[in-house]
Amino acid sequence: MARSETLPAGEQTPEVTSISEKDIKVDFNETAQQLENKTFKDYILISCLCFMVAFGGFVFGYDTGTISGFVNMTDFIDRFGEVGPDGEKFMSSIRVGLMIGLFNVACAIGGIVLSKIGDIKGRRIGLMFAMAIYVAGIAVQISAQDKWYQITIGRIITGFSVGTVSVISPMFIGESSPKAVRGTLVCCFQLCITLGIFIGYCCTYGTKQLNNSLQWRIPLALCFLWAGFLVVGMMFMPESPRFLVEKKRIEDAKKSIARSNKMSPEDPFVYAELQLIQAGIDREQMAGSATWGELITGKPAVFRRVIMGICLASLQQLTGNNYFFYFATTIFKAVGLQDSFQTSMILGCVNFLSTFVNIWAIERFGRRLCLLVGAAGMFVCFIIYSTLGSVALYQYDGESNLPAGRAMIFVTCLYIFFFASTWAGGVYCVLSESYPLRVRSKAMALALGSNWLWGFLISFTSSFIINAINFYYGYVFTGCIAVAFVFTYFFIMETKGLSLEEVDELYAQKILPWKSGSWVPPTAEEMATSTGYAKPSQEHV
Repeated sequence: MARSETLPAGEQTPEVTSISEKDIKVDFNETAQQLENKTFKDYILISCLCFMVAFGGFVFGYDTGTISGFVNMTDFIDRFGEVGPDGEKFMSSIRVGLMIGLFNVACAIGGIVLSKIGDIKGRRIGLMFAMAIYVAGIAVQISAQDKWYQITIGRIITGFSVGTVSVISPMFIGESSPKAVRGTLVCCFQLCITLGIFIGYCCTYGTKQLNNSLQWRIPLALCFLWAGFLVVGMMFMPESPRFLVEKKRIEDAKKSIARSNKMSPEDPFVYAELQLIQAGIDREQMAGSATWGELITGKPAVFRRVIMGICLASLQQLTGNNYFFYFATTIFKAVGLQDSFQTSMILGCVNFLSTFVNIWAIERFGRRLCLLVGAAGMFVCFIIYSTLGSVALYQYDGESNLPAGRAMIFVTCLYIFFFASTWAGGVYCVLSESYPLRVRSKAMALALGSNWLWGFLISFTSSFIINAINFYYGYVFTGCIAVAFVFTYFFIMETKGLSLEEVDELYAQKILPWKSGSWVPPTAEEMATSTGYAKPSQEHV
């Protein structure tokens, strides 16, 4: 508990800018025991608060779910399509590719450049700023009359916002959540993405029967509601205590921790948490301010971790998930289904429900095993899907083989189950746990930026490739998934249940990735004498 001091009358208590400025006596063993005794209900409040942050993923998922429906709606095609040789309007591969692809490029730029707002003004302000950009982009799109490039410009603006949110939200959750449930809470970001995709499919399914621009304007108008929900949620979410301590706003950090844990700001637990955070930040600031060059020269093994993150985020796109989500409606028309919008909605439901498995499995089985099992399952599914589409789908008379088409839909659902229950949230979880605090924003921006750039390449080129080689395209993703399995086995560390300092120690000791799951962290005293990246009884919780 803090020491009580008596000041002369009329003299105010000076602002505390460092934990060390207060004489605080904390029993860390008692605090650790208190953490071990926490039950699920003790984490309900912080879980709800982090879910508000995770809702940022919803705006990304909703865009993915709606755009695949928009490009197949009659009014959208009549307004923004081009005239074909037969005089009918259609959406060309170039226009569809640009509408979808440039959005991903903007996401990459937003993630790398605009996410810096979160480091300067705070995570809450950064997310609110992103929503202001998002609303502006939606306004540009919804006001379009017949100019396809206006839709594209609006999507670029919203892409800046979505990229910013995709960096700040997982980072905010990772900094605000206790390590016992950190993986689960970070995966809530992916849960919100899948919820957004599902709701997007439902909205386009519900409006496709309309005969005017309300077909696509109503789903777009709902975006204002989603942005408002996130902004309101940020009014209740305390700022990241690690950000506040780094900015020497100690009193605000006390209030943030106390609010998240439903306790008094003067509780010994709050001071213990503050000391642990301060210790970690002090160690990082001793080396000076983080620069982009430190991503190469930083220790321990920061460059290795940056490359790992870039490769892992890229491979998440190369597993082929957006091949189904962006082009689901078009693909299902090709297999002869009567209502491809309805089938897309079913896929969105499978995707959403499977993410709950991810939330459970990521803490139960660990990060590595989830990624390995997911890659193996997706590999088998894509082989079956591609073979059925290439060999059995079309008969000699050119008509589609309905049983083969139904089998492909089943395999697609199975693929989505494997992806959503493993790689979808697992990648965000690994990225949020793999970097030291002082370089995390930059490292995550590069990793997610590579993810968006691959998303651009896949979304822009897929329509051309599908037209050229049809379902043989699936074999390309099959090969990429095989690479993802090998990469995960040889390069991804198991970070389940480790504090941020223990992850540093894991890399400092050069533990082999396939042995990292059985690695036992050394005691705090051993860590202090071996690498200096952790001090006795001082670790992030």
